[in-house]
Amino acid sequence: MEITDIRVRRVTTEGKLKAYVTVTFDNAFVVHNVKVIEGKNGAFIAMPSRKTKNGEYKDVAHPISSDFRGKLQDMILQEYVKTPEDEIGEN
Repeated sequence: MEITDIRVRRVTTEGKLKAYVTVTFDNAFVVHNVKVIEGKNGAFIAMPSRKTKNGEYKDVAHPISSDFRGKLQDMILQEYVKTPEDEIGEN
């Protein structure tokens, strides 16, 4: 499976959330709302999630292997760094 497109929308809100990302796989499958979060040790990605009845958040879609998650995170963060701050998306 290849990552064929990454689109970054930076956000203007204060806080740890820095961007929303849309990732396309094999020009055939899209995952929206991957988040770029600024943590204590640098930026990382958070997969799209939903809140359950008991208040926990569960990922809607996520990589199965840590190797692929690392590759996905590296590619998203590379694209995030290249995206100018003046390209702010709607929050």
